[in-house]
Amino acid sequence: MQTKEPIISFRKFSFQYYSQKEPTLLDVDLDIYPGEKILIVGPSGSGKSTLAHCINGLIPYAYRGTITGTLTVDGKTPDKSSLFERSKKVGTVLQDSDGQFVGLTVGEDIAFSLENDLVAQKPMKDTVQRVADMVGMGTHLSSSPFELSGGQKQRTALAGVMVDDVDVLLFDEPLANLDPLTGKTAIDLIDRIYREYKKTVIIIEHRMEDVLYRHVDRVVVVSEGRIVSDSSPDELVSSDILTGLGNREPLYVTALKYAGVPLTPALRPGYIDTLDIGQVKAPLQRWYAAQPPHPEKPLGEVILSVRDLSFSYTAKRRILKNISFDIRRGEMVSIVGTNGAGKSTLAKVICGFVHEDEGDILYEGQSIKAWTIKERSLKIGYVMQNPNQMISKPMIFDEVALGLRIRHMDESQVRQKVEQALKICGLYPMRNWPVSALSFGQKKRVTIASMLVMDPQILILDEPTAGQDYRHYTDIMEFLRGLNRQGITILMITHDMHLMLEYTPHAIVISGGEKIGDASAVSVLTDETMAERANLKLTSLYALAQKAELPDPQTFVRQFIDYEEARRRES
Repeated sequence: MQTKEPIISFRKFSFQYYSQKEPTLLDVDLDIYPGEKILIVGPSGSGKSTLAHCINGLIPYAYRGTITGTLTVDGKTPDKSSLFERSKKVGTVLQDSDGQFVGLTVGEDIAFSLENDLVAQKPMKDTVQRVADMVGMGTHLSSSPFELSGGQKQRTALAGVMVDDVDVLLFDEPLANLDPLTGKTAIDLIDRIYREYKKTVIIIEHRMEDVLYRHVDRVVVVSEGRIVSDSSPDELVSSDILTGLGNREPLYVTALKYAGVPLTPALRPGYIDTLDIGQVKAPLQRWYAAQPPHPEKPLGEVILSVRDLSFSYTAKRRILKNISFDIRRGEMVSIVGTNGAGKSTLAKVICGFVHEDEGDILYEGQSIKAWTIKERSLKIGYVMQNPNQMISKPMIFDEVALGLRIRHMDESQVRQKVEQALKICGLYPMRNWPVSALSFGQKKRVTIASMLVMDPQILILDEPTAGQDYRHYTDIMEFLRGLNRQGITILMITHDMHLMLEYTPHAIVISGGEKIGDASAVSVLTDETMAERANLKLTSLYALAQKAELPDPQTFVRQFIDYEEARRRES
C-alpha cells in the first residue's frame, strides 16, 4: 500500500487533438509514485506517446487539444506551471537521440540547460563533468555527438536531461536503435540511475522482454487510449492481455505455454531469473522429447556473392575488412552485430552507393563492379534505417508511387500496387496524408512500402521493424515472408533477436568490420562466445533450456522456431 502522494496523477483524464475526430486518451486513471520504475507498453497508435507528452508538458503547451479530467505533476496542474517549469521536473530522452542534440560537442550539449539558466562557468563545468561521469561519458566531452555510437548518443541525451537534477526520467523507446548488448547496457544504466539516485523512471518500449532484464515495479498496458492493465510483470505475463492485444510476450513465456504450463503469478514468470523452474521442468522436458526432427530444406543456387570485400571512408579508418559470404536465391538472411560494425556500410557497397577498395560482388556469378546504382536497383532494393533520408515527396501515396512512375508504369497499375503495399504496411487509411503528419515508425513503413512495390530480386532492409509494435512487425514480416516464398531473396540488418530467430534461418555476424559468423540464426544465438564478440544477446529460450536441464538447448530453440512456423501455417 502506497503511503506517499503520487508524483504523477491522472484522474478521468481524456485528451483529443484538435486535428483528430476522436479522443486519443480516454478516462485515464493512473498514479505514479516517487521512486517507482514503470514500463508502458501497447500497440502503435494506442496512446502511449500522447500519455508521455502529457507527462512532460508537450501537451498542452506544444500539442493543442481538448482536455477533460485532471492531471497533476508534482502536485501542479498544467495551468499552474509552464513548460519550462515542467522540464525541470521531467526529463525526456527521445527515441532518436540525433533529434535531441543542440551542442557541437558532448560537453556543450550537456551544458545547454545550464547555459540557459546563466550558471557561472566554473560550477557549470563541474556539474557537466559530474553528470557525464554518472552516465559513463566523462572522457568524451570534446567529441562531436554525431561521431558517437548509438549507445553513447543515448548516454549523452540522458546526461543532458539529468543535468537539471529532474525528479522524473521519461524514456521513449530507448532500445529502438541499439544493438542487443548495448540495449542491455542501457537498461543496466537506467536501472543504476533509478536505484542510486532515487529517480522516478518511466520507460515506453515495444521490446518488453529486454526491459524486463531488470526489475520494474509495474507494467502499464495501453490500448485504444485506455489503460487496460496496471500490474506487476508476474501478473501480466500470467494473463492473456498481451497476446489478446497483439503484443509480443517474452519468448520463454510463449515456450512455457506451448509446453502446457499453466502460468500463475506464484510461478514468478515475470523475469526468467525469478521463474520457479522446479515447477516447469517436467512439462518442458516432455514437450522437448515429443517434438519431431528439424526438417532440412534444399538450398537454392547462389544469387549474390561477396568476395574479399574491403572498404574505408578514409585512409586511416577501414570499415570493412576482407568480408566474404554467399547468399542463395530465396533465402531470408539476418546481418547482425555491434553498432558501428559496418553492417549498413556493407549494404551500401552492395547497392553501389559507395565503392569497395578491394574485392568483388557477384550477382548470379557476374561481377557487378561496373554496374551503376540504377542498374543495381533493378535487381536490389534497399530500405534505409532512417526514413527521413529516403523520403522525397510530401504525400504518402506519391512517395510510394515514385519509383513506379519513374519507370513510366501505367497509372492504374501504379495505384493497384501502391494500395496493396500500403495495406500490408498498415498505411492504407493514411494514403492521402502528408508524410509530415507521420510518426518515425510510420515513416519507416512508408519507405518499406516504396521498395516493396518495385518487385526487386533481392531486398535489403536496414532495421525494418525498429519502432514497430508486434502487430505491425508481424504484418511486415509476414508480407516479406510471402515475397520470400515467391523467390525474392531478403537480407535484413537487424538488432531484433526475435526477428532473427523467427524469420531468418541464416545469419551473418559482423564485428569490427570483419565477418565472425556465418551460420544458422539458432547457432549464433546459442553461442556465448560469438554473442559476446558481436554484442548480441542470447535468446531467453536458451536460458530456459539450460535452467530446465534439457539435453541440447540449441535443439530446443530450433524446436520452438519450427513449432511456431507450423502454427503460423495452420492459421
